[in-house]
Amino acid sequence: MKSEVVIMWFRRDLRLDDNAALYHALRQPHPVIPLFIFDTNILDKLANKCDARVQFIHSTITQMHQQLLEMSSSMWVYYGKPLQVFQQIMEEFNVKAIYTNTDYEQYAIDRDATIAEYAKQHGAGFYAFKDQVIFDGSEVLKDDGTPYTVFTPYSKKWKALLQPFYIKKYKILFTNTHFFKKEINAIPQLAEMGFQSTSIQFPSCQINAELIKHYHEQRNFPALNGTSHLGIHLRFGTISIRHLAAFAKQLNEVFLNELIWRDFYHSILYHFPHVRAGKAFKPIYDYIEWRNDEIAFEKWCAGKTGYPIVDAGMRELNATGYMHNRVRMIVASFLTKHLLIDWRWGEAYFAEKLLDYDFAANNGGWQWAAGSGCDAAPYFRIFNPTLQTEKFDKSLDYINRWVPELNSFNYPRPIVQHDEARKRALEVYGKVLKNKP
Repeated sequence: MKSEVVIMWFRRDLRLDDNAALYHALRQPHPVIPLFIFDTNILDKLANKCDARVQFIHSTITQMHQQLLEMSSSMWVYYGKPLQVFQQIMEEFNVKAIYTNTDYEQYAIDRDATIAEYAKQHGAGFYAFKDQVIFDGSEVLKDDGTPYTVFTPYSKKWKALLQPFYIKKYKILFTNTHFFKKEINAIPQLAEMGFQSTSIQFPSCQINAELIKHYHEQRNFPALNGTSHLGIHLRFGTISIRHLAAFAKQLNEVFLNELIWRDFYHSILYHFPHVRAGKAFKPIYDYIEWRNDEIAFEKWCAGKTGYPIVDAGMRELNATGYMHNRVRMIVASFLTKHLLIDWRWGEAYFAEKLLDYDFAANNGGWQWAAGSGCDAAPYFRIFNPTLQTEKFDKSLDYINRWVPELNSFNYPRPIVQHDEARKRALEVYGKVLKNKP
């Protein structure tokens, strides 16, 4: 007779503490199998086999495995396609239910629908819980029931809803009876999955209260250690958004606003599915006649544009998997406006390189830079890299860190002139927006 169990399927929630789905899974009477799948539908698309994000996930899963060993359990880790993994598990066990936390990206939505249907066919429930965000779906709407498309009014409503909303912590009191007991389940090694370790250093998930207190003063200056570097931990759920939001609410409203942006962009994905399909939020922008110069794009990727603040940002990204938030806006504006290269090219490059890559935030940021997103600013907002440098890296500390050849003959000449590029961008954008199809 098959053992009756439930599955706790970890994905973007890689922690045992304050985990919504795990909390609910442990409240039902059946033993819980903690499951993680290295999804080949995702991994096979990664051309870079030294992808630091895979290494980060593997390291985190290994740590969780060690925690579970102390409770006479273990992580059940598979390398394969999710449906095939669940078919294998259901052949061995009488699975009563699958518990997981909601993932909002298109692949995840389709994958979960497939698994939920398969579970239903076999008499098992499929329960998904909110864990990545504070408010999702239709929880923050205008008074007339329509979604917000501009951040500031959304954030005001978000904060108003937060006042009576207790930021619930899912406190879990573990006992040895919670988890299914089994001999140690081996975790596939990176090499077995075709990946290699990298030298990239991952930031700590510890919250720096002093940094958050002064966030509004230091966040725009890339030479300073003024940002939290918690993006990767929010991306993979190694820190609870509820825990971080509670800190931010007490310490710094500007930092809290950054967390609200995450919710806002997820709301946009939910209400405007054409964005998930790779379209511009404002459809008219899909008619922009991009130049898409491949040589110019390669120079942008390599940090060889001849604009020091742009090059410093791209080199930081390539070397560390991170780029300062202010600099992200500068390099994105440069690609879309100065070079007239489709924002989707930049979005894809960031998706490949960023440790903290999150589709909602990445897409939202790129469309903001391109003018095609949910932002009230007009298309003729074009950052001047020189002025941005004077404002935010006047002493060139950040630039010199990443562009040491700045004052030598080895540094390239600018690939475009700012005034000419700005004029060209205004003409191209203006042509479409003044003559709407």
